Amino acid sequence: MSHKAGFVNIIGNPNVGKSTLMNAFVGERLSIITSKAQTTRHRILGIVNGEDFQVVLSDTPGIIKPAYELQSSMMDFVKSAFEDADILIYMVEIGEKELKDEAFFNKIIHAKIPVLLLLNKIDKSNQDQLEEQIALWKEKVPNAEIHPISALENFNVKEVFARIIDLLPESPPFYPKDALTDKPERFFVNETIREKILINYEKEIPYSVEIETEEFLEDENIIRIRSVIMVERDTQKGIIIGHKGLALKKVGMQSREDLEKFFGKQIHIELYVKVNKDWRNSAYQLKRFGYNNR
Repeated sequence: MSHKAGFVNIIGNPNVGKSTLMNAFVGERLSIITSKAQTTRHRILGIVNGEDFQVVLSDTPGIIKPAYELQSSMMDFVKSAFEDADILIYMVEIGEKELKDEAFFNKIIHAKIPVLLLLNKIDKSNQDQLEEQIALWKEKVPNAEIHPISALENFNVKEVFARIIDLLPESPPFYPKDALTDKPERFFVNETIREKILINYEKEIPYSVEIETEEFLEDENIIRIRSVIMVERDTQKGIIIGHKGLALKKVGMQSREDLEKFFGKQIHIELYVKVNKDWRNSAYQLKRFGYNNR
């Protein structure tokens, strides 16, 4: 029996549902999801295996005009998604009219590979609006197949996945057939803690934070984790810790609950907060945190 495999890369503006779609495909929460923009910072690979196929999905940061070095590195991950894709998923939401970066948009409309344009959040529209949007995108991206979906409600997601398998090239698998992702355990610890910070704090705090897991010790029944929350200023450190340490304690409790579900084991987690001045503009720090590939 022949085997199919390929890289399926998901791109689009911030907050259009890219991470929700990838998690729906993979069946695990690999990408963090909140209502805030720029939740995804890295390029995260999720792998779906079947008897005769392997789909390597890539969830990328939302496309923005970079304001600082971290965001430039995030856009490098998006650029790399064009380079190795066998199938490109361009995700838009109802009411959207354009991609925020013209250069990326030109790459999509001139792509030599199959492009699936997924019109997401159709549960928030009516039939007239949907037909109007389909006509708009057919004109803007004539090389794309258009599929209306609701990633959150799982509407049309299976059908899109079946179409992806149809379009995959014949190839042996790129990763072991039992692999779920290319990321190590510590990455998911860091992302889980960062998600809780995105949910619990306002303004610039979530965007000024980076997580580093210094210790991940796994025994048969328990995983012991020590992680550091990096902030850029002393005032941010105080906000993260909160009055009598209650805010930090809440992040720790919520993270522990999610990580116990993710790893299927008891979790003991210790969180610390350190000031790492202006890390978002430091090439050295960005490289250390796995962002800067340049």
